[in-house]
Amino acid sequence: MDSIVIGAGMVGVSTALALQERGHNVVLVDRSEPGRETSYGNAGIIQTEAVQPYVIPLSIPRLARIALGNAHDVAWKPTTMHHWLSPLARYFWSSLPANYGKIVPHYAKMILRAADDHAPLIAASGADEIIDKSGFIQAYRTAKGFDGAHADARGTLADYGVPFTALTGAELAKLEPSLRVTMEGAIHYNAVWSCKSPGELVKRYAALFIARGGQIETATATSLTQSGASWTLATDKGSFSAQNAVVALGPWAPHFLKPLGYRVGMIYKRGYHQHFETETAPSRPVMDVDNSTVLSPMKAGLRVLTGAELNSVEGEPNYRQIKHSAKIADELFGIGAAVEDTPWRGARPCMPGMLPVVGKAPKHEGLWFNFGHGHQGFTLGPTTGRLVAEAMRSE
Repeated sequence: MDSIVIGAGMVGVSTALALQERGHNVVLVDRSEPGRETSYGNAGIIQTEAVQPYVIPLSIPRLARIALGNAHDVAWKPTTMHHWLSPLARYFWSSLPANYGKIVPHYAKMILRAADDHAPLIAASGADEIIDKSGFIQAYRTAKGFDGAHADARGTLADYGVPFTALTGAELAKLEPSLRVTMEGAIHYNAVWSCKSPGELVKRYAALFIARGGQIETATATSLTQSGASWTLATDKGSFSAQNAVVALGPWAPHFLKPLGYRVGMIYKRGYHQHFETETAPSRPVMDVDNSTVLSPMKAGLRVLTGAELNSVEGEPNYRQIKHSAKIADELFGIGAAVEDTPWRGARPCMPGMLPVVGKAPKHEGLWFNFGHGHQGFTLGPTTGRLVAEAMRSE
């Protein structure tokens, strides 16, 4: 092997495929099967409309609601503050207009090419039947919220060419006839793709990697060490050596890289989902923006997803947000029994500077990073995987 990729989520699998395409002999290593961690639990949306990363709200009323624990978009626990307070302060700095304005153009370049980078992998892996191209709807309950979103959508259309259709409440009801609540309006990002089984899409990509001659090992990585021009990954099932090692471990990257001298400040935005039986699901992903709830039709049922909870990777769960989102889902479309007894939870790996960490490690030859994608690892996996592969070959 000349390359080891550590982490088999969407980012890691896509990186392995991109390296393989450029002639690398690659082994992909993860403690779980491909697509079973954070890449499994998202809304399944390839968010080519999301050209602007999430910011910390700068309005005093919104910050007060978050601080008091009254917000649905962001929750937090005082006992976990030591995990995220320092990087969150730097994230706040990145959210200031002057700094944010420098970040968005770089972020947007990646987002805008995401569907084009997914497309050949979807086709080659035979995953077309789990991909839906009817868009993504962000719905608003107030005129003020809708008017602000409409202005923002016009701005992203002008600046980045992101297409959309603005819908009145009546037009939304016609597009989604199962909707039980009259909304003030909605933005339909009609060029966005979604997936009816995100974990399965990662597995399809992994199967493509194997079919093309790749090797996948299910093993728990314990250490990564350099000897001369070679890297050795020790695991509970043996060791693997190669000239290059790519760390694509998402929220686990900071802990894994610490012995190598890298201090990675990361914010862990916990997200929850639960599937419900329903006969009246939306025909495409729908977000009730005012309640920070996303409803995404999946093969397993209607996936109900929450906003963000500031927590550690393995911190104790807090089901307040998912209970609220399930209530909203029932109000909007009507839901039946939960498919699984316990809601799923996972941590979005968010960097203080909002951009993912992609490229050559600054202290070591042959060590490469591809992590910290925040909310968009599922979207950006093939894009940043390609960027790492190109950088490794000095393209």
